[in-house]
Amino acid sequence: MKKLMLIIAGALLVVSCSCNDKGNATNTALIEKYVQSVEAMDFDAMDSILDENYMGFGPSINDSINKEQTVSNWKFNVENLYETIKYNKSRNAPILIEDGDNQGNWVANWAELEITFKGSGESVTIWANTNYLIKDGKIVKSYSFYNEADVLEQLGFSYY
Repeated sequence: MKKLMLIIAGALLVVSCSCNDKGNATNTALIEKYVQSVEAMDFDAMDSILDENYMGFGPSINDSINKEQTVSNWKFNVENLYETIKYNKSRNAPILIEDGDNQGNWVANWAELEITFKGSGESVTIWANTNYLIKDGKIVKSYSFYNEADVLEQLGFSYY
């Protein structure tokens, strides 16, 4: 009987880990798809990946943006500012937050972004971290962190 219980417990452990790994893989694939939509400047894909109640925060403490504003903002930047956006060295890690205000399934994305601007051909490199909360196959919330002053300095602005 002990052996049977150990076998059942082991099987449950394997199944629960496999299900969690599948969820992690699905969530990570969603973020990879979102990154690809940004690089391809595919606004329809972005729109389909973001939840209707999506909210994005950062990089500054008071920055917040909803789904409509996010897609509109990307469109404006692509039409007026960005020639290309490339995610170099992009890596994702699934994270489960089990309690608190931000509980749920998250995917952290660390990337070195290279943005080339229209007209001038100037480019900047940004080290960015964005954490995405995934629910029901959609991105419902994100927090982005990067150094805006570094970007401005790369473009020739001085803050001294």
